[in-house]
Amino acid sequence: MFNLPKIDLHRHLEGSLRLSTLSEIAYQHGVDLPTWKPEELRPYVQVVDDTPDFLGFLAKFKLLRRFYSSREAVMRVAYEAVADAAADNIYYLELRFNPVALALNQGFSFEDVTDWVIEATHQAQTDHTIQVRLIIQINRHEPQYVGQMAEIAIAKQDKGIVALDLAGDEQNYADVTPFMKAFQLARSEGLHVTIHAAEAGPPFNAKEAVEKLGAERIGHGVQIIHDLGVMDLFRRQQITLEVCPTSNLQTGIISKLKRHPLFALHQLGIPVTINTDDPSVSNITLTDEFLVATRGIGMPLHVLPHIILNAARAAFLPEPEKQRLISWFDKALAGWQIFESEHSKI
Repeated sequence: MFNLPKIDLHRHLEGSLRLSTLSEIAYQHGVDLPTWKPEELRPYVQVVDDTPDFLGFLAKFKLLRRFYSSREAVMRVAYEAVADAAADNIYYLELRFNPVALALNQGFSFEDVTDWVIEATHQAQTDHTIQVRLIIQINRHEPQYVGQMAEIAIAKQDKGIVALDLAGDEQNYADVTPFMKAFQLARSEGLHVTIHAAEAGPPFNAKEAVEKLGAERIGHGVQIIHDLGVMDLFRRQQITLEVCPTSNLQTGIISKLKRHPLFALHQLGIPVTINTDDPSVSNITLTDEFLVATRGIGMPLHVLPHIILNAARAAFLPEPEKQRLISWFDKALAGWQIFESEHSKI
């Protein structure tokens, strides 16, 4: 499974920080924390024995905002996020990040932290066999920044920023109206749009994300399984779902892996992909997520290449680049013969 070439379309930079790096940054910069020791720090920044809870999962990120203490710290975590993806045989990564989260606590400018992430990820691509594109993410509870985020994304498209994303507390901030103007501007300037929706909220939220914000992909979107009309819309328009199984379990969005709709949605003709969401917070890799999909959810092994090609087809790339990506993965996956005996070797 590790040797399978993979794509991750839904990975948050702020959820991809190495525990050892967090400990070092905290010690070097005197970050105000209950502890600086890695193992003692773990339960504050990583899901360990937490009761599954959506808002509890999001709360981890409030503490993580304290770690972006310098230009070097931001660049280090961005570089390592890409390096860790490459080490997991991910050949194409769309890494999303929130400039507000990286900048606000320390008083950095949003433009500066964006440039630092761009510089670090460019260097990581040079050093590792991986292609990376960046997505600027905005939190639902911080609509006051959406205009600035859209302007930054538009201005830096030539440096690898390809899309805007809306994420965060869908339960208490479901209304997307405050974001419509900025997202419409972004789309008119050539940016793509992906929206976290129908994760902790109803299927209608995913439909609204498509109709009001122009979403081409939906982050998570697992709740659409409860609405035939929304599922039909996604099937007809071939709107891709960025599914993150372990995250869905840890947030309590699904109660058991056997009840996860990933495979059912695939069978219904809706393009689904498998992603990590927050690999350090969840303590997983994308290889782990593919194992979860097969062993926990029950997706047959022979379906995995189709899922990866779904991701290639949904990549936020110009059409010629996308076709090259699809062609590369098509050839690479054609040589990946899956047998039941191989499952026992994983």
